[in-house]
Amino acid sequence: MSAAGFEEFAEAVAARSHSDGPGGAPRYDRVTVLGGGADARLLAALCLAEGASVTLFSAYGDELAALASGIALRGAGPIGSYQVDQERLPSIKTTAEIDSAVADAQVIFLTGPIHKQRTYAMVLADHLKDGQVLVLAPGRSLGALETAWLLRVGGVRADITLVETQGLPYWFEAAGSMLNLSTAATVSAATLPSGRNAVLAGLSRYLPNLAPALSTVHSGFADGSGLVEVPALLLGGPAVGDGGPDVPMGGVPLPENQSFRALIGPEHEAVISKLAAERADVGRVFGVRNLPSASDWIAIHAGAASGEGSRRLPTRAQSAAILRDATIGSLVPLASAARIAGVSVPVTEGMITLVSSILGADIASAGRKLETVGIDATNIEQARRIMDDIAQGSITAGGAR
Repeated sequence: MSAAGFEEFAEAVAARSHSDGPGGAPRYDRVTVLGGGADARLLAALCLAEGASVTLFSAYGDELAALASGIALRGAGPIGSYQVDQERLPSIKTTAEIDSAVADAQVIFLTGPIHKQRTYAMVLADHLKDGQVLVLAPGRSLGALETAWLLRVGGVRADITLVETQGLPYWFEAAGSMLNLSTAATVSAATLPSGRNAVLAGLSRYLPNLAPALSTVHSGFADGSGLVEVPALLLGGPAVGDGGPDVPMGGVPLPENQSFRALIGPEHEAVISKLAAERADVGRVFGVRNLPSASDWIAIHAGAASGEGSRRLPTRAQSAAILRDATIGSLVPLASAARIAGVSVPVTEGMITLVSSILGADIASAGRKLETVGIDATNIEQARRIMDDIAQGSITAGGAR
């Protein structure tokens, strides 16, 4: 499908009003969470804590069975125990039927790894209604553009709002039915079509750490997950010192000092700074400036070194999943945009190659690329116009405003 096909979709969306309207922020009381992982359980509990009617969908029996004992939140946030499938108590309703899960929802969260978010987008196309809000949590780079493209391929015609967020309100560590929480940093978020900031205000009830960006083009470039997570998880050994406290020979770091931030030493910071500079260079060509600094991105995606606000160390399996999504959803989109912009990004390309070697798969081919989301432009001016017009949601048939 050509870029013009996507433009027709965006034009149809834009034909309906996208102003915030009177009355301020909308109140969202009916929420559906797609996915049964720890991130989905966290969102479901957070929404229930705020008094919403919450439905959690999963197609996997083991995920639904794991919810039988409820969800317990500890640490930061709304600590407590949250019931599941209780008729006479406020509780999270679970279902394996996606049509019934989303039928009455005002807000639908798409969680899990990128390949699941892609599947949800394709499946949802026939079930969406005017006024519904789809939240990518997280959206990473080009997340909203890719989801809009997949919905268009699936034949959606409803006037919906896509929200691209770059993180959740809390870091979490799962231990059975319990989630240990630590407060996360403020993250960028935007709507597609842009200009629907009342939607973000309404979502702040559940996601209080959102900072509105001008558009999903800006929020996408503001995603620094890949440039922080990939070097932190891959670059280790005696030649690359970590950022944790010095431990005497034979000693073991204290558990509270075994944080994600402690993985990042001076050499990692140097690599992250180069990746950040490459992202900023490409962003400027696309009209995006004032991106976070390397140190700001580290604070956003790695958390504090210890205590409140720290991000705990992932397991080996979790690390592989983080590497995969960080590369597919953050580094590959940047490399794709760089090729159209004519900007060299050797460090970003090197990280992509390294992750592919570690995971034993051609990660780049599965990554988000401009040409696979309908932006098959041959030059930077054309690409900028198409991306801006899609984000704004007001496109003529020829792609010019």
